[in-house]
Amino acid sequence: MARTTTIELHKEEMKFSAGHFTIFSATHRENLHGHNFTVYVALTGEVLEDGILSDYRPLKTAIIDRCRAWNETFLLPGNSRHLRIERDARGNVLAHFNGEELRFLARDVTVLPVENITLEELSRMFGEGLVGDGSLMAQLHIQRLVVKCASGPGQWSSWEWGRHV
Repeated sequence: MARTTTIELHKEEMKFSAGHFTIFSATHRENLHGHNFTVYVALTGEVLEDGILSDYRPLKTAIIDRCRAWNETFLLPGNSRHLRIERDARGNVLAHFNGEELRFLARDVTVLPVENITLEELSRMFGEGLVGDGSLMAQLHIQRLVVKCASGPGQWSSWEWGRHV
């Protein structure tokens, strides 16, 4: 009889501090601010004969690596229809929004391929980065993956993926 289990990962290293602003319309955005974001991942699959789900260390490493890459940066949405991003001759970032020009040093900015810097988009980015084309999930016997991203206690967004077996 097949047995399934869920492994929940919420390690100390699965966090990052980053600045951002949410864009609400072509004319309205939040002021610049930051959060101490945390990431949670749940992996569900069949327990193998040796009593484990799989060696999920590569997934844990990928999450921690992404947290480190985003830590202490200002996140900007590269796909926003309301924000135009360009680089000056020195490589610094200029973000144009509703007649405003926000300037950032290149080393301080991470431009993400998202519409907006929201928990919804961040949890999706983590999830899609882990799942990829699904082949690693199959190799690791993972049937379901849930990623949650929080901007503080009590405010989470979830992204889910499932494989039909």
